[in-house]
Amino acid sequence: MKHSRFNSRRRLVIIFFFLSAVAGFLAVQAKAAPLAEDWQGKWVLIENESSDVDLYGTVSLEFVSMGRDRLEVVEQWGAGRSHAETLGLELGGVVNAFPIKQKVFASNVFMGLRRVIGGERKVRASWEKPYEILVLDETLPIHSSQGVKELSSRSTISLDESATILTWTIERPTRPADQPLTFRLKREGYRDSYYMELEDDWEIDSLLPEQAALITLQGVVNREKPLLYFVYPETWDFRFTDEILEYYQEKKQFTFKKLNSLRRALSTFEGKVDKYVVWDPAVRSSLIVAFTVAGLEDAVVVTEELIPLVEEFGLSKVEDFRGRFQGMNDFEINTWAYEQYWDRCNKDAIVWMGGEHGNRMKPGVADFGMYHRCFFTDLSTDADDPAEADEYRLADKLLSEMNEMGMCFGWHSYKKDKERDHVKLASSHLIRVSGLHTLPNMSFNTQVPLSPDFEFKNNHNVEEGVRYEPEKKVYIAAVQTDSLGIGAWTRPGRGEIPYAWQVTPNWLWMGPSMLEMFYDQATPNDLFIGGLSGPGYMYSKAIPRDKLPTVLQKSREYMETLDLSVFEIMDYSEGASVEGNPDLPQSVIDVYYEEMPEAVGFINGYAPAYTFTHQDGRAMLSYDYYMAPGRPEAEVQADLRELAAINEKRPYFLLLHVRQWSDITRVKSIFDGLGPAFEVVPLDVFLKMAAEDPTFENYTRPEDWKPE
Repeated sequence: MKHSRFNSRRRLVIIFFFLSAVAGFLAVQAKAAPLAEDWQGKWVLIENESSDVDLYGTVSLEFVSMGRDRLEVVEQWGAGRSHAETLGLELGGVVNAFPIKQKVFASNVFMGLRRVIGGERKVRASWEKPYEILVLDETLPIHSSQGVKELSSRSTISLDESATILTWTIERPTRPADQPLTFRLKREGYRDSYYMELEDDWEIDSLLPEQAALITLQGVVNREKPLLYFVYPETWDFRFTDEILEYYQEKKQFTFKKLNSLRRALSTFEGKVDKYVVWDPAVRSSLIVAFTVAGLEDAVVVTEELIPLVEEFGLSKVEDFRGRFQGMNDFEINTWAYEQYWDRCNKDAIVWMGGEHGNRMKPGVADFGMYHRCFFTDLSTDADDPAEADEYRLADKLLSEMNEMGMCFGWHSYKKDKERDHVKLASSHLIRVSGLHTLPNMSFNTQVPLSPDFEFKNNHNVEEGVRYEPEKKVYIAAVQTDSLGIGAWTRPGRGEIPYAWQVTPNWLWMGPSMLEMFYDQATPNDLFIGGLSGPGYMYSKAIPRDKLPTVLQKSREYMETLDLSVFEIMDYSEGASVEGNPDLPQSVIDVYYEEMPEAVGFINGYAPAYTFTHQDGRAMLSYDYYMAPGRPEAEVQADLRELAAINEKRPYFLLLHVRQWSDITRVKSIFDGLGPAFEVVPLDVFLKMAAEDPTFENYTRPEDWKPE
C-alpha cells in the first residue's frame, strides 16, 4: 500500500512539473512570437493618406518574429525601381548596428543628402506600448553639401485597434515639428478589390445577358468580403457609384484594380465561383427565377451563348430554364418558383425585380438579393385589376409569409401596377420597402463598416431654449426626397442655400459607409431628415394600427443614431397623389407625436397635400408646392408668387418639394428671382417658426373618409 501511495504521489509530482513546463513553454512562446497575429507580415502604403514618397512612389514594411525580444523588419522603398534593407532588431533599447552599403537617403531622395557608405546605421528598438506602438530611435552619418553630419530620427509605428492599419511617423530634430513624414500602411491584401464600368445597355437581345452575369458574379464573390464593385453609367438612376468608389479609396483604404470584361472577371475570380444557371431570353421571367437560384446556389446566370465561356473556367450547371416556362404566364412561373424555392429563401427580405419591362431589365439590386438569399419576383400588387387577380393573391401570400419588419428590396413593375399598390400591400404586412430596383453594389457596400469612432452629426439650426419668431414675410423650405435625391447630391449648387435631404434610414446597415460619405460631405446648409413614414418606405395608414407604435419606435432609434430632428411622412394608400387622399387622420398623427417626442416637427406629402396641424409646440405641415424638373423657371416663380397672394396672411409657410433631378443651382436661381418678400430658411427653423405663429388652418383627414 505504501509503495502504491508513493507511486501515486510521484505521478502527481511528475504531472505537476509537466503541466508547469507546458505552461511555461506556452508563455515563452507567447512572448517569443508576439507578432504572430497582429504585426507579422507585409504592410503596403495607402498612398492618398501618406506623405509623398518622391522617386520611389511607395514604401512597405514587413515584420517577422525572430524569437523572444527579437524582430526582423524589412523596409522597402519602391517596387520596380527600389531600395530595400533588412533590420534584425533586438528589442529593449539595445543598440543594433547595420553597415551602410548604399548612399540612398530613401525617405527623401530629392533632398541633397546621401548616407556615408561604410558608416553604421544604429537603431534602438522598444515597445512604447507593448504590441501596439513600436519606437525606433536611430542615428546615421549623412553627407550634405556642407560635409558629414550625424543625423538622428525617431520612427513611431502604431497599430490601430482593428490590427489592419499601421501609422508610421518619422520625426527628425532637423525637420519642422509640424511636418513629420507620415505613412499609413495597410496589411497586404486588406481591402484589395476590383471594379468594372458597366454600359447603359440593358436589352435582352443585347448586353443584358453579359451584365446580368456580371451582377450575379458580384453577388457570389462578395459573399464573404467586398471584392467586386461596379461603376454604373451617368444615366443610371443611382448616380453616386463613382463618388462612392473614390470615397472608399480616399477614406476607407481600398485599392481597386480595373477589370474590362466578363472573361477577365471570371479569370480573376477563378475558384471563387463554380456554378451557373441558364435562363431563357425568350421568357423574360426566367431570369427573375434564375436570380433566386443564383442566390441559393452561389451561381452566375447565363444565356446559352455564355455557357462555353463559363465552362471554360470550370463552372458546372445547377439549373437550366431553357424551354421550361414556354407558354406559361407570370402567375404560373412564380407559383412554380414558390413551390421549388420559397422554403429555402430568406424570410426577412424579398426582391421585387420590377421597374422596366418588355425587352429590358435593370437588375442593379440583384447582387444584394443574392447576398441575402432572397426570393425574386415581379408579381402585380394591384388588388383592383381583375386580369392580375391571381398574381395579386400570390404576392399577398408571399408578403404574409415573411417575418414582420422584413425588407422588400427592388421596385414594382412599371407594367403591372403602381407604386402606391406595391407599398400599400407591403405596409399592410409590416414589410419595409427599399424602393429602387437599380440600387447598385449593395453586396459590397453593406460590408464596408463605419470608420472607427465615427458619429453621425447633422447640421442642426435650432438651438434649445431659443424662440424663433417669424417676420411678416413668405418663408420657403426646400426638401429633396427620394433618398438624397438619388443623384441630386452631386449636382451643381449644393451648399449655396438651405436644403433638406431625406435619408433612407436602412442605409445605416445596408450601406453604412455610404451614409458616412454623405455626412462627411455635408455643408452647413445641408440638413438631413428622416423618412419615409417609417424605418424605410411605408404607408402609415396601411400599417395595422396596433403595430404603428412599434414601427415608429424603430424609426425613433434610427433618428437618434443618425442625429435627425425632422421626420417626413408620405401616404398614397388611399389613391393617387392628386385624385386620392394623401392626408393623415388625427389618430395616426397622434401616434407620430407620441412616439417621436424629440422631433422638431413633421412634414407630409410628395405632391401637394393638405394635412396641417400643430400640437405640443410642434408643427406638421404638408407640401404646398411640387417643383417638377421640367417646369420653366419663370412659371415656377409665377406659381410661388400666386400661392403667396392666395395665402395672404403673413407669415406664410410654403413647404416646397424638389423633384430629385433638379440641380440646386436651378432652385437657387428661382428663389433669387422672387424678391425680398420671400426668404429661404432651413427646414428645422421653418417648422419652429410655423409652430410659433401657425397661420395655417388646421386640417386632418376625417376618420370616416371614403374614396369617391
